[in-house]
Amino acid sequence: MAPALSRSLANASLASLPSSSSSFSLKNSNKVLSLRSAFLPRNGLRTGFSCGGLKWKLEKRNNRISIRCEAAVAEKEAGETSGEQFQYQAEVSRLLDLIVHSLYSHKEVFLRELVSNASDALDKLRFLSVTEPALLGDAGDLEIRIKPDPDNGTITITDTGIGMTKEELIDCLGTIAQSGTSKFLKALKENQDLGADNSLIGQFGVGFYSAFLVAEKVVVATKSPRSDKQYVWEAVADSSSYVIREETDPENLLRRGTQITLYLREDDKYEFSEPTKIQNLVKNYSQFVSFPIYTWQEKSRTIEVEEEEPPKEGEEAKPDEEKKKKKTTKTEKYWDWELANETKPIWMRNPKEVEKEDYQEFYKKTFNEFLDPLAYTHFTTEGEVEFRSVLYIPGMGPLNNEDVVNPKTKNIRLYVKRVFISDDFDGELFPRYLSFVKGVVDSDDLPLNVSREILQESRVVRIMRKRLVRKTFDMIQELSDSDNKEDYKKFWENFGRFLKLGCIEDSGNHKRITPLLRFYTSKSEEELTSLDNYVENMGENQKAIYYLATDSLKSARSAPFLEKLVQKDIEVLYLIEPIDEVAIQNLQTYKEKKFVDISKEDLELGDEDEVKERETKQEYNLLCDWIKQQLGDNVAKVQVSKRLSSSPCVLVSGKFGWSANMERLMKAQALGDTSSLEFMRGRRILEINPDHPIVKDLNAACKNAPDSAEAKRAVDLLYDTALISSGFTPDSPAELGNKIYEMMAMALGGRWGRLEEEEEAATESSEEGSTESSMKEPAVTEAEVVEPSEVRAESDPWND
Repeated sequence: MAPALSRSLANASLASLPSSSSSFSLKNSNKVLSLRSAFLPRNGLRTGFSCGGLKWKLEKRNNRISIRCEAAVAEKEAGETSGEQFQYQAEVSRLLDLIVHSLYSHKEVFLRELVSNASDALDKLRFLSVTEPALLGDAGDLEIRIKPDPDNGTITITDTGIGMTKEELIDCLGTIAQSGTSKFLKALKENQDLGADNSLIGQFGVGFYSAFLVAEKVVVATKSPRSDKQYVWEAVADSSSYVIREETDPENLLRRGTQITLYLREDDKYEFSEPTKIQNLVKNYSQFVSFPIYTWQEKSRTIEVEEEEPPKEGEEAKPDEEKKKKKTTKTEKYWDWELANETKPIWMRNPKEVEKEDYQEFYKKTFNEFLDPLAYTHFTTEGEVEFRSVLYIPGMGPLNNEDVVNPKTKNIRLYVKRVFISDDFDGELFPRYLSFVKGVVDSDDLPLNVSREILQESRVVRIMRKRLVRKTFDMIQELSDSDNKEDYKKFWENFGRFLKLGCIEDSGNHKRITPLLRFYTSKSEEELTSLDNYVENMGENQKAIYYLATDSLKSARSAPFLEKLVQKDIEVLYLIEPIDEVAIQNLQTYKEKKFVDISKEDLELGDEDEVKERETKQEYNLLCDWIKQQLGDNVAKVQVSKRLSSSPCVLVSGKFGWSANMERLMKAQALGDTSSLEFMRGRRILEINPDHPIVKDLNAACKNAPDSAEAKRAVDLLYDTALISSGFTPDSPAELGNKIYEMMAMALGGRWGRLEEEEEAATESSEEGSTESSMKEPAVTEAEVVEPSEVRAESDPWND
């Protein structure tokens, strides 16, 4: 109640009260607040009082008492915060269990994390040795060595880095989520003399504990150049404690650096102790670490040995001095160190210093390709987001059609400070229609989750994606503008569908996608042409880009919709792939020219004679009404056509419905909805050609014999024929076939002498019948009936 009162009295904290009153009222706005004995002390008003959570201060002015209300809530809240402070407690074994089993998606990342830690230790030593050269000493080169032992089920990772003292062991390994690399970076940035440019990888301080993904025990031996002693850190999985001891065995002493030994679990012993597996993991995750990584591998070599020749048959064995020896070759197996990260990060070099052959070789090795890429781009971006990248357009498209629309193609490999993070993206870096692009992206400050496996959604990622897409379009545009047209032709054959998908899914990049599109046209049926060439070849009076969507180039050439446009030398785009029509409809315009479908109603070509059109319409108005009456609901209306020159009629679609091509595609969908087909199917309009003889004959029939059955049958057949020639599918093909057979019979009507031959044959048959009737009937003899069992052949073997 006190806070409410304090707020209500905020605008009238100073009030005047009569001095003789033991109860008083406060007027504020339109409300009256009465304060009676429940709020006032019984001994009267003095200098002040506190009551109901409020503090009242009394003042006397001109024989009247004034009170001021002050809220006591702030003091009460201040008093509440002055309690005891407690530290958060954590169950260490449970926390480690969460880090090990809930943080990482794949067990194999343990090697990436440990190699990254080793790389950081080497980097720290390199930085510190700038001012303290004595730290390097004579402990050897800066390198990492990994030795798996399948017999004992162990993996040993050794680096010649900075090492750790006992205090650093407790601080770095004994404190979970304490990143020694982060602390080093902070100190490095504060000391401007050393500079802040570095390639340290660690961020979160939990990567070391990923070793327990596969190990039941971890032993860390470390020797810092700043300490004379070597210490051993040892811990067991699912334990909340660890042991640190001083190394006293001279055989185990290190000159400098850290050696981590993993004692693998039974389930993981056979998989991760295999040398080949370890080498593959290093090449996948740590191939571009700046320090050499050696793995212990089994190798083979050919050696020459001397062997005694065996005695021939029948010869006596000779003494040892006289035996002949011959040299032979044998394959000998041995174990040795092998460099696992031979390939250098090409994106870290200056593009001017890299040859084309180097880019091609890097592409083939990284992505296991055998064809050279069609194009590549190497760039570095600076500003809000800094990253380096090399992108490629493959030499061949995906063989599987599912890969066309699959954004998870593993074509983009993301690195952070040259350490592989992931290639499993779902559109974060590239949209689905550019999923065919392959390449590497390397950044120093990407927003990763703690496991460094998942790229978090953020403004940085969106900016990065935008720049990658823009660079990809620049690369494709450069390929399009190059003198070698065969390269872009090959690109379009392999990846043209992807760009058309981009017209549908990415409206923000229409300006970049549209100049890259290629189509066949009525003037270029053999070679693909661009929309820029189409616009350049347009006539002065042409105000739109005309297109026709069909299922093949052959059907597009013979479509009746083209007749008038070809006659007027107007170029028409042929959309012959299923995705073409939807892509063009999403573009809508290009260079202020609208895309117009010539298979739909209200086609305006711009140079019609309005007077002649009006006269023709009046002349055939009665015919249009008569045909509409015959066809009923099959068509929405019948009108005189502006697009026909040689065909008698054509069936066009309404403005807002599906075209014939789209209707065909939607019917072919495996999971198509029949109810939506009826709803989305546009109205059909029959357009007739007034100059065609069939239409003129029907016009005469309409005026002279409107009830003629033959005329009505001709109208039905005319509609069915227009249905097929316009790209629609007839509802009953068998019924249409019968109509055609009937009309063919009427049209042929005994041509080529068939009727004369039939008349002659009929005359001959009638004459033969009359001759036979005039002849006498012969005498009928009684036939002898023979039972089947009595019939015997002369050669019957059963005959007695």
